[in-house]
Parts: sequence; structure tokens; C-alpha cells
Amino acid sequence: MTADEFKTWRKGLDLTQQEAADAIGITKRSVQLYEAGTQPVSRTIALACAAIAAGLSPVGSSIGAPE
Repeated sequence: MTADEFKTWRKGLDLTQQEAADAIGITKRSVQLYEAGTQPVSRTIALACAAIAAGLSPVGSSIGAPE
């Protein structure tokens, strides 16, 4: 996942950087680094993004859950 793909994922879900960070379980600063291309997006983070985009969420979480 490239920096542009990561940012497109976040914006496509209408998430702020903080909301995206909370959904993935990372810091807002990490989101900023991914989007700037300063830090590569790991496979684990890319998979988490795909899961969230598919509507999956951690057990007990309302993030990504259908309404």
C-alpha cells in the first residue's frame, strides 16, 4: 500500500487522521507519516485497512460495523 493509497483509503471512509488511527490502533503521528510517505505502510497495516474497508471490526468495537 502506497502513501497515496493509504490516504485515499482514509478519505474514502470519511475518517479524520485521528479516527483512522483509532480504527487501526496506531497513533495519529503514524497516520501522518504513512500519508507523507516518510514511513512505509506495513503489510499488517494494509490488511487492517482492507478489513475496515470491508466492514470488519475488532470484537466489541463499533468502528466499521454496519448501522
